[in-house]
Amino acid sequence: MTMYTSGYANRSSQYASFAGNRAQVNTPAAAAGLISEVVYREDQPMMTQQLLLPLLQQLSQQSRWQLWLTPQQKLSRAWVQSAGLPLSKLMHISQLSPDNTLDSMIKALQTGNYSVVIGWHAQELSEDEHRRLVNAAQEGNAMGFIMRPVRFDPQASGQSSGLKIHSNLFH
Repeated sequence: MTMYTSGYANRSSQYASFAGNRAQVNTPAAAAGLISEVVYREDQPMMTQQLLLPLLQQLSQQSRWQLWLTPQQKLSRAWVQSAGLPLSKLMHISQLSPDNTLDSMIKALQTGNYSVVIGWHAQELSEDEHRRLVNAAQEGNAMGFIMRPVRFDPQASGQSSGLKIHSNLFH
């Protein structure tokens, strides 16, 4: 799994790799205006969950909501509860089309109603898309995660652009 993070409007994204199973932020306010692209292998969704869950649990202590924008999958209520995330502060919207995810994320981040907005997107972000997301996250004092699954196929010469989410997160 790789995570590309940029907190401000410059596009010189930093490459961050995590050696442990936990990602931690000392204060949720330190994450204001943060956009991260999380690229993960479809055959290893648990690694991503182990890295993001501590952060999401910490952010759930804020009075603001968490928004999950998923392409047609329904978020598993049992998983949310077992992960220690409060159902009362979590909003889930299944997108009709993955093409709407970025615009929906931008609008949600701008409102300031959400501590974090998570959305799935199959392609890398363009410079303009990234800039718009960062500006929206700064305006709403929020974090945004772009989840980009890739297939692992040792026989393939490239990555697939299809969007699938394989996980116990969804049912």
